[in-house]
Amino acid sequence: MDENILHEIAGRFRLTGRIASVRPLGDGFINDTFIVRTEADAPDYILQRKNRTVFVDVPAMMENIRKVTEHIRRKVVAAGGDPLREVLEVIPTHDGALYHRDAQGEYWAVSRFIPDAVSYDRADTPALACKGGEGIGKFQSQLADFDEPLADILPGFHDIRFRFRQWDEALRRDAAGRRDEVAEEIGWIESRRERMLAFRRLAEEGALPLRVTHNDTKIANILFDRSGEVLCAIDLDTVMSATSLNDFGDAIRSYANTGDEDDRDPARVGLSMEMFRAYTEGYLSQRAAQLAPAELDNLAFSALYITYEQVLRFLMDYIDGDTYYKVKYETHNLVRTRAQYRLLLSMEEQYDGMCAAVREIAAKYR
Repeated sequence: MDENILHEIAGRFRLTGRIASVRPLGDGFINDTFIVRTEADAPDYILQRKNRTVFVDVPAMMENIRKVTEHIRRKVVAAGGDPLREVLEVIPTHDGALYHRDAQGEYWAVSRFIPDAVSYDRADTPALACKGGEGIGKFQSQLADFDEPLADILPGFHDIRFRFRQWDEALRRDAAGRRDEVAEEIGWIESRRERMLAFRRLAEEGALPLRVTHNDTKIANILFDRSGEVLCAIDLDTVMSATSLNDFGDAIRSYANTGDEDDRDPARVGLSMEMFRAYTEGYLSQRAAQLAPAELDNLAFSALYITYEQVLRFLMDYIDGDTYYKVKYETHNLVRTRAQYRLLLSMEEQYDGMCAAVREIAAKYR
């Protein structure tokens, strides 16, 4: 994108200092991200073009971010922390809006860049997995007493009842003519349908309370200082109200997988109990005292639930003709399905041990 245009867009926001450059940052899958460098000793900033296809109500999304970051900022200040480093800061436009909408209808937002911070693309040691769990646990803990309404900016997200409606329709239309070739894989989904709906009912009936959740718990969304201590959670576009178990389950799916999400060799895929215990230790060090008994009782199962949901979604997209996920080859979604199913099987095989680990670790912090 033309840097002059980016300069003009960045200039719409209340930045301190004169803009020196605007350059692409990373290769995010959802949003387009840029680093805004300023002259002299002024702070730098993160400029993002929000994906309005994924996030159909960007104004509501930005209002969610404002609410939760202001709440966390008050907590950081009260604890004597550094609000410029321990919480994301949204920068408004000159007219006070949380976003700028350009002539093409694209939405742009700015946050303060946190300098001298460390991030990781992957948790490759138990110690780092523990710190990642601590990061998400700290984020949830800071928002445990948050009581403002949040917009549901991703309707149906992690709602398996909603996914089953999509699934049943996908099987009915068989858009790519692939249904018959994956009869065995369809059986994987159907044989576990009732168990997954029973877990969903716990949330629907209030046994699993609604809390503020991040909903994208990969370790890249946690910033650390140079000594390895957690600073804050970032990339808050998906923040909304849900069961906190969704964050835990999604994290385990990525942190504790011994293979790749799309591993062509399912034999390499499985649940590492060492990484599971490490993440659980970090998470519960922040959250055990705040979680209800039903949340602790179902914490381990949330990893099975989220992994199952991903098996369903990859297989559904394969049956639909690969219309949602980007694929690199014709059977990519089927390979993803089988790899995630192998992870699910490994979790089922080790489920009793997972539950025992949760009970043991939780007891230390309650």
